[in-house]
Amino acid sequence: MRGMHRIGAVLLACGLCAGAALARDVAPLAHSPFRVELGSAQHAPVAGRLLLFAIDAKAATAAAKDGKVEEVDANPFGAVQASVAAREVSRLVPGQGVEIDADAEAFPAGWSQLPPGDYFVQAVLDVNHDYNYGGRGAGDLVSPVVKVQLPAKAIPALSLDRVLPAHEPWDLPARYFSDTTRKHLDEARHVAQPLDFVSPVLSAFWGRPIHMRGWVLPPPGYDPHAKQTWPVVYYTHGYGGSTASLAGSAAMVYGAMAERQMPPMIWVFLDESSPTGTHEFADSVNNGPWGTALTTELIPQLEKTWRMDAKPSGRFLQGHSSGGWATLWLQTRYPKVFGGTWSTSPDPSDFHDFTGVDLYAPNANVYRKPDGAAYPLVRDKGKVIASFEAFARLERVLGAYGGQMASFEWVFSPRGADGRPLPMFDRDTGAVDPAVVAYWREHYDIAHRLQQHWPALKGDLDGKIHLYVGTADTFYLDGAAHRLKAVLDALGAKSDFRFLPERTHFDLYRIGDDRQGLLKQISWQMYALARPHSTLKPNAAP
Repeated sequence: MRGMHRIGAVLLACGLCAGAALARDVAPLAHSPFRVELGSAQHAPVAGRLLLFAIDAKAATAAAKDGKVEEVDANPFGAVQASVAAREVSRLVPGQGVEIDADAEAFPAGWSQLPPGDYFVQAVLDVNHDYNYGGRGAGDLVSPVVKVQLPAKAIPALSLDRVLPAHEPWDLPARYFSDTTRKHLDEARHVAQPLDFVSPVLSAFWGRPIHMRGWVLPPPGYDPHAKQTWPVVYYTHGYGGSTASLAGSAAMVYGAMAERQMPPMIWVFLDESSPTGTHEFADSVNNGPWGTALTTELIPQLEKTWRMDAKPSGRFLQGHSSGGWATLWLQTRYPKVFGGTWSTSPDPSDFHDFTGVDLYAPNANVYRKPDGAAYPLVRDKGKVIASFEAFARLERVLGAYGGQMASFEWVFSPRGADGRPLPMFDRDTGAVDPAVVAYWREHYDIAHRLQQHWPALKGDLDGKIHLYVGTADTFYLDGAAHRLKAVLDALGAKSDFRFLPERTHFDLYRIGDDRQGLLKQISWQMYALARPHSTLKPNAAP
């Protein structure tokens, strides 16, 4: 699921799950048209997915700072929820307009069903079809926020007259950095080296050059000519992360190492985002051999270039959320390569509990429990704020690519006759496809794999799994973690599971006033394994 390190104005992590309930019986669709024109900001034809957002004007004004509503978007943590409509646009030329029916593809329902009144409406043309993954971004076209009365007496018109600019990865607002990080930000910016490696095996799979990207961050005082080597941490982000968000993580780590709140190690920040979501560094019939590319191509290349510990006792894994699943997968799939994973709030590692749903149950349904009650997907402070069904239906409106549920299928599912992964569940009814789930189980259910292969894995894997999750995890990921622990305990395996009381998906790392306190503790655990005789000790965080 969404990672805690994604930097942005809105954590789209759950922005795909606005609205906790859906009407079971809806009225016949009406016609609720809007006209969207391509304004003067664009001088060439464009294409993409046209998205329309509407929010109750009175409620939005009351919730906004200074009463100004400058953006309308899907944000479940906001005080007011938006309605969304969409359509594909194959070609839009300057001076031309296109009509969008806000009842044809809409969430949570057609806009003709909205209560009469004033609404703020904004249009966005998602030119890269990646809104599901990262929200609006560089190159997208955006209209001003317009107040519209619905139902409208005439067709409302909006103009796409602004192109969103690209941002440098290190050009982040100061509020995203601690005092320690800010003090060393310029140093980190110059020390971190961009990673851009063209993978032969991935390129062969796709028939075009495929780049593995990220950052390599050496510790303060790193000397490329020294005889000594440094332990290495391979870190990857959660769903919604990117190379840009990894820059923020790199800055934080460098500042902590400079202040000796973290030990001196080389950190490799790996971008696992792709047009299909997150590829999880798993070999997949849909995404390609990402695990093979990492372990047989990228890591050997890095170890030729950098003064790295080129042995398992000096190679560690860390990631949160989808990054937590990726690092857990890498450790269990390649136990001879890595010396341990510290996976936090990982996505489901046992599909008997897929965010609360038992995918193996007879007649399994991800929308409805056997008694007909809705399966929740997102909670906050004990309150359910989104259902599985709402999440999936909004994802479908936002687009076919990059959504969280679609991302799971691109990693876990067999390929269908149309070249796309087979859906694990029916988007209309929530019914689970048992044949697809059987494939998921045999290939990607980590708990099942450990049960099946533990005698062969034990010698290289025992004691290397460290997992942290909050008992109030926002996406109910503590359930699968309990199941994985039970499997490992039954096998007699050595492992370290920590269930942090009342912690959620987004505050798991906080210790006191230190938002990254847990990560700092984890780094010292790694260092102790790599350098058992070191006398280096951490400085206290300010």
